[in-house]
Amino acid sequence: MLHIVDDEEAIRDSLIWLAQSRLIDAAGYDGVQAFLAMLGEDYAFSPEGDCLLLDMRMPDMSGALLFDTLATRGLTRRMPVIFLTGHGDVPMAVDSLKRGAFDFFEKPFNDNKLMDRVQEALQASLEAGDQALVQSRLASLSSREREVMDLILDGKMNKVIADMMGISMRTVEVHRSHILAKMHVRTAVELARLLK
Repeated sequence: MLHIVDDEEAIRDSLIWLAQSRLIDAAGYDGVQAFLAMLGEDYAFSPEGDCLLLDMRMPDMSGALLFDTLATRGLTRRMPVIFLTGHGDVPMAVDSLKRGAFDFFEKPFNDNKLMDRVQEALQASLEAGDQALVQSRLASLSSREREVMDLILDGKMNKVIADMMGISMRTVEVHRSHILAKMHVRTAVELARLLK
C-alpha cells in the first residue's frame, strides 16, 4: 500500500492515479494528523508492503517531524519513507537520507523514476517484514531450543547433540520438533534456508 501525505489535493489525486497505473494500491491523506489517525497504535502492515510518500512541508506538522515519529516507533523499515518537496535543498535531502529516508524527490519530479523507487521501497518493506517475522519466531524459542537449533544448523545428528548436551536422544527429538513447529518449517534444510 502506498500512503501519500500531502496537503495539496491535486498532487494526492495525481499520485494515487499514477500508483494505480502501476497496479499499486494507494491512499491519500491531507495532513500528518489524518495519516497518524489511520496508522493508530497497531497498524496491520499490507501483505504487498507499505511505502510512505511524504511532503516535507505541511501546515499541521512537517514531514520531517512525522518521519522522526515513525522512526521512534521503529516503523521506517517496514514503511520506507520517500520525501517530496517543492522547496527542497541539498542539505535537507542529505539530512533526511542520513536519518534513514528511502529517497528524496523535488517537485516537479519524473513520474517513472518516482514510481520505480516506490516499487523498490515496497520490496524493501516486504523484506523487512519477512525479517521481522523470522525474528519473532526466533524469540519464541526457549534458550534450550536455541542451543539445540544451533547444533542442528551445524549439521549435528540427534545422537551427537544428546551426547554434547548431556540429555536423552528423545529430549533432542522433542526439542527439534518444537523448533521446526515454532519456525514454521518441516526440515533442518528449510530452517537453514530461512535463517541464511
